[in-house]
Amino acid sequence: MTKTVQQGSIVSDAASVTDVVLAAMSRTEDPRLKEILNALVEHGHAFLNQVKLTDDEYEQGLDFLRRIGLTCTDAHNEVVLLADVLGYSTLVKVLNNSMHEDRTGGALLGPFFREGSPRYELGASIVQDDTTATPIFVTGRVLDTRRTPIQNARVDVWQASPVGLYENQDPDQPEMNLRGHFFTNAHGDFDFRSLRPAGYPVPTHGPVGDLLRIQHRHPYRPAHLHFIVFAEGHETLISQIFADDAEYLDSDVTFGVTRDLIGKFERHEADSGPHAGKQAPYYTLHCEFVLAQGASTRPVPPIK
Repeated sequence: MTKTVQQGSIVSDAASVTDVVLAAMSRTEDPRLKEILNALVEHGHAFLNQVKLTDDEYEQGLDFLRRIGLTCTDAHNEVVLLADVLGYSTLVKVLNNSMHEDRTGGALLGPFFREGSPRYELGASIVQDDTTATPIFVTGRVLDTRRTPIQNARVDVWQASPVGLYENQDPDQPEMNLRGHFFTNAHGDFDFRSLRPAGYPVPTHGPVGDLLRIQHRHPYRPAHLHFIVFAEGHETLISQIFADDAEYLDSDVTFGVTRDLIGKFERHEADSGPHAGKQAPYYTLHCEFVLAQGASTRPVPPIK
């Protein structure tokens, strides 16, 4: 018995490939998933047609993606890193936040967020070792779009150390050092003590590092603090606050700096400023986070 082949189900030339693939995916039931996958195929095929990728180049690309996966471990996510250095992560955040002037803009999550950070009381220090470095006193407030303080909002914070390493990268740092979470008081306020973070290079031991070297790009991020703010009945905010005097502020390897995320890291000399009892120079930072109404969700950590 001869099987009837529908017209258009077999590839006849390069121009027919896209339509054949789209037809094969046409029974996808979820409309949003179908929209995304169709666009992925259409734009991906258009890219291949535009650059006329050779067989060797195609094999190199597949091997690059294979090595991206093999480089991932429980403590390192090369997939997130690739999305960051290609600007994908930042573009998604800008697309989802740039049209809303009444709320704080979002930022990329980055590859170093972990679950299980310690809970601290307001005013506590998130420093778990005896490192001698310049202190920073951080104050902040969480508000809704009507500028009403949000009580009991959870504020997660994590940062690199003064030598530019997250604690999971550094065997000399205690577990969960420079990580923690707090809950705002009745006025929506929170505050904590830490050490001024340093800028740092993203990991370059894997294929993303090879890509940066081929492109003659530096691997550095400017000094910053990471925040995630959760409040019942409000959209979760993932953000970063960058030091206004940081090196690489205008050339962040992950394109994460936007003007509204640059904070004032104010330096105070010993025995001056709001903490006049300090016997050494220190910094202060104040930040304000405005949340929109919506569903509170929690991002999936890229590492354990």
